[in-house]
This record gives sequence, C-alpha cells and structure tokens, in this order.
Amino acid sequence: MAEHSPADANAYFVPTHSRWPFIGSIAMLVTMVGVASWLNDAGWGRWTFFAGVAMLVATLFMWFGDVIRESNAGRYNHQVGVSFRMGMVWFIFSEVMFFGAFFGALFYTRVLGLHWLGGHGDGVMTNELLWNGYSAAWPTNGPGGVGGHFQTIPAWGLPLINTLILLSSGVTLTIAHHALKAGHRSQLLLWQGVTVLLGCTFLYFQAEEYLHAYHALNLTLGSGIYGSTFFMLTGFHGMHVALGTIMLIVMWLRAARGHFTRDHHFAFEAAAWYWHFVDVVWLALFLFVYVL
Repeated sequence: MAEHSPADANAYFVPTHSRWPFIGSIAMLVTMVGVASWLNDAGWGRWTFFAGVAMLVATLFMWFGDVIRESNAGRYNHQVGVSFRMGMVWFIFSEVMFFGAFFGALFYTRVLGLHWLGGHGDGVMTNELLWNGYSAAWPTNGPGGVGGHFQTIPAWGLPLINTLILLSSGVTLTIAHHALKAGHRSQLLLWQGVTVLLGCTFLYFQAEEYLHAYHALNLTLGSGIYGSTFFMLTGFHGMHVALGTIMLIVMWLRAARGHFTRDHHFAFEAAAWYWHFVDVVWLALFLFVYVL
C-alpha cells in the first residue's frame, strides 16, 4: 500500500499493511480461551491465560513502537492528529460506560432491590414468601445473612488518604503538562516523576486496604452484594490506576528521550486525559461506596 508524503498537509497518512491487528486478535482469543478454561477448572487454562496475556502485551509493545516511529519520522499531519484525539475520546467514553454499568448496579441494589426485598412496594409478596423479616439496611450481606458477618472500611482512613493522593497527582500532572508546553523539560520530568510516584503510592495503600479488609474485617467478594460491588468497583478502578501509571511511566521515558515538543505531544495529552478520568471516577467511587 502506498504512503503519502509527510509534507502533504492535505493527504491522510496511510500506513503499509500491519500484521499486529491479526496477531492481536489471536492473542485475545488465546487469553479468553485460557480464562474460560481456568474458571472451569481445566489444568491448562491458567497457563493458556498467562500465555495469551504475554502475547497481547508483546503485540501492543511492538504496535505502539511502530506508531511512535512513524510519529517521530514526521509522517502524521493534522488530520491524523484529529483521528487520534477522536479515538482517545471514544475510548474514554467506553470506560465511562463501563464504570456507569457498575455504578448503575450499585444504584439498583441500594435504591430498588433492597427496597423490594425489605417488603416495600411491589416486593411485599417477595419478602413474605422468601425472606420474611429481612431488614433492608445498607450495607447488606444478603437475605438470610448468606454473606456472613463483616465490617465496612471507614471512609476517613485510607480511602481519604488515597483521595488526596489522586487529587494531588492530578495537580502534579497538570504542572508537568504546562512545563512541557513551556519547553522546560527538566521540570516536566520532575513533576511527571512525582505523578508516577503518587500513582504507585495509591496502589500500595489500596493493597494494604484489601489485606486489612480480608483479614481483619472479613470483607470479601463473598460478603453479599455489598462485598461484591465494593471489590468490583474498587478493584477495576485499581486496575485502571495501574494502567494509567504504566502509561505515565512510558510518557516519562519518551520525554527523557526528547520525543515531545511544545506543539506535538498528543501521546502525553492522551495519558493525561486518561489519568484525569481515573481521578474523577475515584471521586464518585469515594462518595457513593465509602461515604454514603
């Protein structure tokens, strides 16, 4: 496939045929077969899953490497930049919908499901026949106490500290972005490094919180609907923080190698957008999961 000249501002850059989409689809297939087999107690499922993940990580590494080399070669014009921005916006929108589904499940459980199970409104017959006398109070371990006894995590301990850490990381990342646009590379690397450190600190405290919840509070995924929604929301958010931290580390390494300029640094901006999105999700999570 022919390539347009990078000097042609009106031509959209068309890359040569790439093998990475094909290899990536195989990696995702291997990953899904592995996790499905693992959940069904197949002995080979676990290793198949890890092999698929390794293939996927290697594919992304090589694929993004090609994109970085094309960008540094000056092959991308304004039209390509707009496409990258639109792609990142839609990606973040898909993440908004992802977390929206979990927050929706939390809302349904607390406002509707719990109300019906308590024998109110349309749930009177359900309560009398199945869980007569069930106390519809949140947090709940389920009708009949199937989730066992547990304690909740106070909002004003580690969750508050992690909130302050993430808010601070958003500030330091913004300072780094302004330093990049001003051409101050040393300040960019300093504040970007501080942001990465804050992200790692958040993950450390979340791991400490999980250990405390499991061993001291008996709060697990099996602790009724409260335990499952708590760990699904905080766990997936933690995965996004880990991904965002990796993105920021890559941006730091690229900045250290001089890849970004004042006018051309969309990769940095994309990572910053993602990190700010993660911050906003945590604020909602802190309010609706820990405080209310």
